[in-house]
This record gives sequence, structure tokens and C-alpha cells, in this order.
Amino acid sequence: MLQLLTFLVEKLSLLSKFKLFESSWSDRDLDQSWERPVQRGPPPPLRRGDLLEVPRTLFTHYGIYLGEHKVAHLIPDILPVFSNDQKLIGSVITNKRLILGCVYKCATVRVDTLEDFAYGSNIQVNRLDQVMKGDALPNEDVAKRAEKLIGAIPYSLLWNNCEHFATYCRYGSAASRQTEQFCGFLKSIIRDQRSVIITVLLGIVSIVCFGMAPSTTLPTVLIPFTLWMAG
Repeated sequence: MLQLLTFLVEKLSLLSKFKLFESSWSDRDLDQSWERPVQRGPPPPLRRGDLLEVPRTLFTHYGIYLGEHKVAHLIPDILPVFSNDQKLIGSVITNKRLILGCVYKCATVRVDTLEDFAYGSNIQVNRLDQVMKGDALPNEDVAKRAEKLIGAIPYSLLWNNCEHFATYCRYGSAASRQTEQFCGFLKSIIRDQRSVIITVLLGIVSIVCFGMAPSTTLPTVLIPFTLWMAG
């Protein structure tokens, strides 16, 4: 039992430090001179085609600067499924629209002002240029790629998010460090054999509470077995 409690504490501590889909490039990989913080007020000099990133609560958000204080970025949105009204779609995306967009895997590549994109946070510019395997494309080509994708687009939290969009535009291939980090976190849980013990105990509790039934018995057997084989 003490071992199980230790396991839970370890995972909870990881979750408390872990930011879902946050870029985790180390300071050794990134030259801090590439960071150009944006304070409230006049924006810094940016070039059309720059890759911008801003921190959010659980992740880092990415976009492509188009010039004239405009940024193209991919964001989940359910509204394009029900309406073709571009003026309505271009309105500020509410949390409800965003969450439903994630659930239904719908998104839009939209153009917003630099201030709306930053949402009060500091903007970092072209930080990925030094760590991506491929060289950045010419800035004008980057901006044109982003402009061609404006509109409704399929969305996947892991496989087609804002970072995939931005890296595709700037480097020619979609990649997401945040996805890799999250998958690595899940892999560490699956490989820990204590996960098997916990799922067995939870399954037994569900059987005791709800009785023997396929809905309780099968998960109790199959889930621990799958974790055991994958570990």
C-alpha cells in the first residue's frame, strides 16, 4: 500500500509541474537573444513570416505573423460547422466554441490582431529556428503558406494543433514538441508496473460497488492486461 501511495504522489507531482502541450526546448537549445517580449503598448518590429509563440495556462500557442499587426493561427472552433458567415466566425472565440471544437475535432485558421493573439502575454519570435532539423523557409513563402490555409480545417489535439500548423508553414513539415512531450509522459505511466496494480484495485472496487457485469468485469481484466503487456 505504501508503494501505491508513493506512486500516486509521484504522478500528482508530475502533473502539477507538467504543462499540457507546452514547448519544452531547453535554454541550452535556444538562444535567449531570439526572445523579443511584447509589452503592452507599441509592438516590437516583426517581419512577415515570423513564427510567434505565446504561453497559455496549459500549453504554448503558435502563429505566423502576416504583417500589419496581423497573425494567422490555428484554433479549435465549432462555429464553422454550422455557419459560413465569415463575420460571425471572425468574432472572438468563446471558451464554449473552443471546447466544442476540440470535442468535434473542428478548427479554423484565422487572422487576428497581434494584441488579440498575445492576449496579454509576452511573445517569443522564431525560437524554433535553432532546434528544428530543417532550415526555415523564406519569410514571404512562410506567410503565403499560412494565408493559403486560412479557413476551416480538421483539428486534432495531438496530431494537428497550432504548433503543427506553424511548423508546417515555416519549415515545410508539421511537428509538435508539445505532442512528443505529452506522449512521453503517457509512456512513462504505462511502463510503470504500479499502474497495473492500481487499475486492478479500481476494477475490484467497481465490481464490489456495481456487481459482476460485463461493463465492470471486462475492463478489470482487459485494461490491466493491456498495461502489463505494454509495460
